[in-house]
Amino acid sequence: MNVARDVSELDPARRAAAIGTFDGVHRGHLRVIEAVRDTQLRTAIVTFDPHPRGVLGDPVELLTTLERRLELLEAAGVDDVLVLRFDAALAALPAEEFARRVLRGSGAEAIVAGATFRFGRGRTGDLALLQRMGFDVRRVPLVESISSSHIRHLLDQAEVEQAAALLGRPPEVEGIVVRGDGRGRALGFPTANLRVPPELLVPPDGVYAGWAGGRRAAVSIGTNPHFDGVERRVEAHLLDFDADLYGERLVVELWTRLRDQARFDSLDELVAAIGRDVERAREGSRPS
Repeated sequence: MNVARDVSELDPARRAAAIGTFDGVHRGHLRVIEAVRDTQLRTAIVTFDPHPRGVLGDPVELLTTLERRLELLEAAGVDDVLVLRFDAALAALPAEEFARRVLRGSGAEAIVAGATFRFGRGRTGDLALLQRMGFDVRRVPLVESISSSHIRHLLDQAEVEQAAALLGRPPEVEGIVVRGDGRGRALGFPTANLRVPPELLVPPDGVYAGWAGGRRAAVSIGTNPHFDGVERRVEAHLLDFDADLYGERLVVELWTRLRDQARFDSLDELVAAIGRDVERAREGSRPS
């Protein structure tokens, strides 16, 4: 997949394009991408970084980093992604000018979008405008109840399995593996501690069954109350694995929530609880 940061970086081609943030690349997004591919033109996605809502004063916790978004778009069969830096200048660009510069400039002949699609300054552009400008407009029915906002709401409630049904895959948390306190290893359950990008949504504190680095995992999110922790962390214990992952990027799937974080009466009780978490993680099923 070709990733461009400016229209000038795209090779000339006849394209069909869809426009949006595509945060999470959920089942609704996949339907749009499928419609783009059905045009038989070169498949293109026009997306934005950072998220427009944040630039416009309404910050949002993201379901996916840009790097992960691009990986998921590639997996969906997209040929080209144009990542536009969303700033005040782009936000102020009139809809018709955006269509001329970006869409026509990219070689887009067909535009695929839902009926409520809006773009340009003040969200004044719509599909009717694109039709008047000569674009082949393909309307895609919205997938009921599937949106990035709804998925965020579910994850804020730790409803990871319901979120997975809308995403079409388990929700994820990702980050770079950094050194922690070493307590997990001392207890017999070494963990990969993630430095999670600050803009990424992290579900509520608790212990989750999941998957990371090609293995099942027991994942702890929270402050580690048994040790009076104050820093919120994401720690993944990869089952039957004990190797150095420091400095590596790790994408962690969350399959189901096992329990709340808790303070135990003794270290032995903590170790026993972690052992039960590990066994439940070993037996869990991947939602989709």
